[in-house]
Amino acid sequence: MRSRSAPKRLTLAQCVLLAVVVSYVGIVLLIPVGAIVVYALADGVQPLVDALHNTNVLHSLMLSFTLALIALVANGILGVGGALLLARHRFFGRRFLDALVDLPLAVSPVMTGLAFLLLFGRDGWFAPLLNAAGWKVTFAFPGLVIATLFVTFPFTIREVGHTLEELGTTEEEAAMTLGASPFATFWLVTLPNIRYGLGYGILLTTARALGEFGAVLVLGGAISGQTETATTFIYNALEERQDAAAYSMTLILVIASVLLLVGLEWMKRQRKKEV
Repeated sequence: MRSRSAPKRLTLAQCVLLAVVVSYVGIVLLIPVGAIVVYALADGVQPLVDALHNTNVLHSLMLSFTLALIALVANGILGVGGALLLARHRFFGRRFLDALVDLPLAVSPVMTGLAFLLLFGRDGWFAPLLNAAGWKVTFAFPGLVIATLFVTFPFTIREVGHTLEELGTTEEEAAMTLGASPFATFWLVTLPNIRYGLGYGILLTTARALGEFGAVLVLGGAISGQTETATTFIYNALEERQDAAAYSMTLILVIASVLLLVGLEWMKRQRKKEV
C-alpha cells in the first residue's frame, strides 16, 4: 500500500500570494455572482416565475439559445476543418491565416457590430445586392447570426488545433499505411482523439454565444420581440425599470454558465483519467 506524502507547508510568501489570489477571485468573480443571486431572490421566487411567463422574456431566451446552437454546429464543423488545415498542412499565407483566427478576441464586439453595419447596413457596401435580392441582414435574425459566429469563431478551432499538435501524426500515418482512406482515418482515428478538444471548444463557444452583447446590440438593434437576445433584454429591462424580469433572465444565464463550467471541468477530469 502506497503511503501518501504529507503536504508541504506553505511559506509566508506563498501564503500571501494565495491570499491575494483568493481575494482577487472573490472580488472579481464570486461576489458579483453572489450579488446577482441575492438580488434575484430578494423578493422570493414568485416574481421570477411570473417574469418568465412574459412573452418577450421567452422570445429573447429562445433567440439566444438558437444563436448558441447555430454557433455550436457551425464552429463544430468549421472549427475542426480549420484546425486540421492549420495543424496538418503547410502553405503560403498559413501564418497570416493563423493570426487572423484570433482577431475576434482582439477586436471589441461593438467595433465588430459597427464593421458589419458598414457592410450590410442601409448604405453599406453590399446594400445594393441585398436590396436586389430582397434580403435583410441588419436589425434582423441574419445579422445576429453573423455577429455571433464572428465572436465565437476562435474557440473551437484553437482548442482542436492545440489537441492536434499534442497528438502528432503517428496514429494517422499508421492508419493510412494500413490502407485506411482519408475519411476513415479522420472518422476512426482523428475524431476520437480530438473529442475532448472539440468538447472544450463547443462549451466555450456556447458560453460566449449566450453572453454576447455588444455586437448583437449594434447589428441587431435589440428590437423587442424580434432581435432582442437574452443579454440585450437585460439591458432594456433595467432601462425600463423591469427589475424582476432583468434579474430572472440574469439568473438563467448564470445557471447556464455554471452548468457549462461544470461540464468543462468534468471533461477535464475524464481526460486526465485516460492519460
